[in-house]
Amino acid sequence: MSGTCTPEWIALDWGTSNLRAFAMQGATVLARAASDAGMSKLEPTGFEPALRTLIDPWIHDGLGAIIACGMVGSRQGWAEAPYRAVPCAPIADGLTQITMHTGQRVHIVSGLSQNAPPDVMRGEETQIAGFLSLNPQWDGVLCMPGTHTKWVHLSAGEVVSFQTFMTGEIFALLSEVSVLRHSVAPDTWDEAVFQDAVADSLSRPERVAAKLFALRAGDLLSLTAPDNARATLSGYLIGMEIAATRPYWLGQNLAILGMNPQAHAYQTALSAQGVPATMVDAERATLAGLTAAHRQLKACT
Repeated sequence: MSGTCTPEWIALDWGTSNLRAFAMQGATVLARAASDAGMSKLEPTGFEPALRTLIDPWIHDGLGAIIACGMVGSRQGWAEAPYRAVPCAPIADGLTQITMHTGQRVHIVSGLSQNAPPDVMRGEETQIAGFLSLNPQWDGVLCMPGTHTKWVHLSAGEVVSFQTFMTGEIFALLSEVSVLRHSVAPDTWDEAVFQDAVADSLSRPERVAAKLFALRAGDLLSLTAPDNARATLSGYLIGMEIAATRPYWLGQNLAILGMNPQAHAYQTALSAQGVPATMVDAERATLAGLTAAHRQLKACT
């Protein structure tokens, strides 16, 4: 959906690499647009022009608030939206405000922080708010797979604690930059091999570093099938993460944010441990969170 319309308000999911905009009427999406004008590609003076280029067809005299989440509110973003320390509700009543040269106001959702152990999130708090909006009174743990996967303990409508794992980034570095790049074939996957690697890693996570080089050696000696390396590498890394997060998921309600292959890999790994996990659509959660922020903003003005 794209083109000219007259939305009540506009929702923005503005990340490191991309900008996604949604023309909204209440909680209904009237139109959507996207560009590659992510935070990492913009200088401070470039945010407003990038946004105007995308949403100009939606600007009208009666337009309400523009609500944004993501890295647009980082220190390197358009305006820094200060972190809020947990435990707290995922979205505060007050949002960081920018007034554009055209008079429209952009409101940015703050990220969350934690001192012990040190951790931060920015963008995920809006998805958490959306998840809680779609699942009222839900207590448990939300697993949020990504480049930096987050495990979030939720109770009584608040984020109690969370922990970030760089599993996705480590996978990318090992498969694309390290010596394993010669052995990890793209676009290959074997579910049984993945599950075996998860079980192996869970039982002896301290051996993973040695097992990683064995992937390369097995390929050089023609002892392992090269098509299996990708699933094995992923299984080792996710298994190690599942082992480390046992205090989070053991005996808890568990939901996984995402419907993509990475989210399904986490669901498979956890299912093998007898842990059922509900899958949640990430875009739906993001829009529900931005809608909740818009509702709070209207209530406070």
